[in-house]
Amino acid sequence: MISRREMLGGALGASLFPAQAFALQAAASAEILFRNVRVFDGKSLRLSGPTDVFVRGNQIAGIGRGTSSAGRVIEGRERTLMPGLIDAHWHMMMASLSMAELMSVEPGFIHINGAREASDVLMRGFTSVRDLSGPVFGVRRAIARGIVPGPRIWASGAMISQTSGHGDFRMLADLPSAGERIEPASVRFGIGVIADGVPEVLRAVREQLMQGANQIKLAAGGGVSSNFDPIDVAQYTEEEFRAASLAAENWGTYVTVHAYTPHAIQTAVRGGVRCVDHGQMMDEATARLLAERGIWLCLQPFIEEEGEQSTRFAEGSENRAKQLQMYAGTDEAYALAKRFGIKTTFGTDALFDPRAASRQGAQLARLIRWYSPAEVLRMATGTNAELLALSGPRNPWPGRLGVVEQGALADLLLVNGDPIENINLIADPDASFAVIMKDGRIYKDAVG
Repeated sequence: MISRREMLGGALGASLFPAQAFALQAAASAEILFRNVRVFDGKSLRLSGPTDVFVRGNQIAGIGRGTSSAGRVIEGRERTLMPGLIDAHWHMMMASLSMAELMSVEPGFIHINGAREASDVLMRGFTSVRDLSGPVFGVRRAIARGIVPGPRIWASGAMISQTSGHGDFRMLADLPSAGERIEPASVRFGIGVIADGVPEVLRAVREQLMQGANQIKLAAGGGVSSNFDPIDVAQYTEEEFRAASLAAENWGTYVTVHAYTPHAIQTAVRGGVRCVDHGQMMDEATARLLAERGIWLCLQPFIEEEGEQSTRFAEGSENRAKQLQMYAGTDEAYALAKRFGIKTTFGTDALFDPRAASRQGAQLARLIRWYSPAEVLRMATGTNAELLALSGPRNPWPGRLGVVEQGALADLLLVNGDPIENINLIADPDASFAVIMKDGRIYKDAVG
């Protein structure tokens, strides 16, 4: 039975997105041929020669000249056809709202804004995201039902945090807690959950899985935006991480952690987690451990550039000091990841800033500071898709993603130009993407 909340949310979503909702129906096609395109396949480091790519339903049915001429034909004119982009660290409900709004406004506004953000993400060419904390389950369902457009979402649900951890947003006036603990707005809204000790951690993990989490996220160390955890502190014990990891493994999935420092990362890895998000302050011993154990690392290109990241925190504030300390480790973290061959992925972690959220593609392009343009594109397509598949049976879309090959799911971008030659095309999706296709449906059609 559909709840009253779901029914109202669906009606509201349809009224907010009338043009896109119509496009969901009008753009569906049984067969589409991209003719005379050069393919970036998500695996190799160069484009193919001119060829054709045939889509039937929601899959790539064939690649090569003379594959098919049935259905609609899109003339590529040697433009680039590539997989849809994947952001492996996104916060759909928090990317474009300030922290003050998230802590004070009604939940309905957060969900409506999240639906709008989902549409914007798709129009930036990101056809899949791994959402690493926030109440995104309703938006994901609305996308799946065609109520609003948006990317495929791998949801973690609420980030699980210890008391005075990265997800504890209570004020000091709320302490000491006695009896029933006071819950901040972030807990009530499903942004985070506070859990101390093995029994509470187990409950918190299982509750996220019950709601449909595809992977689980714990806060393993101090954060920039949180006020009562210095960035150098480690959070949770090895025993607590092991409990969370075993609970996730029982559901066929895994735990990732927010962590910057060697102590935080190493404790989490010993506790069985399979992915580390951030890692900007890791050392050589930590990098070696990640490589030896095959742990995934989702790094973000956080550097002091153009001001879009630093505008969130006032100069002289403790948050700003922590931010600069984290930024200072970014170059070394990428160097270590490359030196030790760590399985490294891309994610933006845009938070609390609509301008930063809108520059999702520009954040990706920034990776050329450490990688070639082709390596950047491969990371944001084929490599990120491998990380998404780590959810195993909790993976809601088990078909192949992040690649252009026969039998893969048809998440595709037709690019006006060569993004290997000019990576900044990715940073300007309005001008650069002639076609945005997800699951065989065209959401943007600007072929001239």
